[in-house]
Amino acid sequence: MSIFQAVKMSLKSISSNRMRSFLTMLGIIIGVAAVIIMVSLVQSSTAQIKAQMESMGTNMISVMLTGRGSVRNLSINDMQKLVDDNTDYFLSVAPVLNGNPTIKAGTENDVTSLIGTNQHYSSINNAEVEFGRNITERDCLNRSKIVVIGKYIQNRFFPGENPIGKEMKISGQVFTVVGVLKAKTTTIAQSSQDDRIMIPYTTAQRLLRNTAIRSYSFQAANAEVAEKASQKLEDLLLKLLGDTNAYRVMNQAEMLESVQSITGTMSLMLGGIAGISLLVGGIGIMNIMLVSVTERTREIGIRKAIGARRSSIMTQFLIESIVITLLGGALGILFGIAGTSAIGKAISLKTSVSLSVIALSCGVSIATGVFFGWYPANKASKLNPIEALRFE
Repeated sequence: MSIFQAVKMSLKSISSNRMRSFLTMLGIIIGVAAVIIMVSLVQSSTAQIKAQMESMGTNMISVMLTGRGSVRNLSINDMQKLVDDNTDYFLSVAPVLNGNPTIKAGTENDVTSLIGTNQHYSSINNAEVEFGRNITERDCLNRSKIVVIGKYIQNRFFPGENPIGKEMKISGQVFTVVGVLKAKTTTIAQSSQDDRIMIPYTTAQRLLRNTAIRSYSFQAANAEVAEKASQKLEDLLLKLLGDTNAYRVMNQAEMLESVQSITGTMSLMLGGIAGISLLVGGIGIMNIMLVSVTERTREIGIRKAIGARRSSIMTQFLIESIVITLLGGALGILFGIAGTSAIGKAISLKTSVSLSVIALSCGVSIATGVFFGWYPANKASKLNPIEALRFE
């Protein structure tokens, strides 16, 4: 029997029991769809995070101070002195204070991300001002109540108008808008990088009632010395603080490596969960194929009696199992692509399904069909023709 004939007979057998065949394929459909959705979402999230990190600038080095002692012993002036004394490695430093205050303009109000920083933050983090002006050194010295807003904030609170010079309340205090940042993303979702505001760090200290600055962004002199600058910073901080647990230094490469490690672990975890669905689906296929062998015992006996070889019987049932899993896999791919797109739109994530994921799903479907179809096919091929003909 040729493979073409075996496939034709398999399709005929599947179509004669459509509901049973669909229920058999359901586990494979769910499993393949789950694999595609989960892996695609993780890959898309990783790509988005990577793009966001790259948009922040390739020469950025982040410093986190931990513990009361380290915060008490180091100030923005100490950090600036590190830059001034090591100009071969560093260009600038910006303090970073974070908060999530309520903002209000006119009748609109919302919660956003606040960054308290200085004039160097924009160049370090690639946060360019589209129009208006940036925070200045004088703003920080005078604790000025000025604010630079993200593109989302402009569209949300000042649609169709120039916000420069307009007033905005932040945690009940009146601030004047002096600049608008360039859009970081094309999405208008509130969770985007454009949903943020920037104010002088000295003003933020009062607004947030927090004088301790625990986070700093350094700009390396260039990409070539970024790694050396990161190591130099660690050496200088260790000399000043005397405790490696008092600080944490991370450059962009290390941050990206950490993200990839986390998302890789998530991919394995989610893939394992989806694999359980495929296992259940495979067991269902084996069960139905065993039932099919029992139902077609007389057919097998007749075929053996007229000269069918054991390999032909085994091939027929094995191909039938593979055809079922491939059909289930094809439907699973369609549902997976549709599900990925729907979830991506719901969470404002730009998603895509790679060909490698689709190829993996097809390969898993074939492997499932072979693995779980082999035992029923082998059992059918070993039937004694005389006993098979007597079967009622």
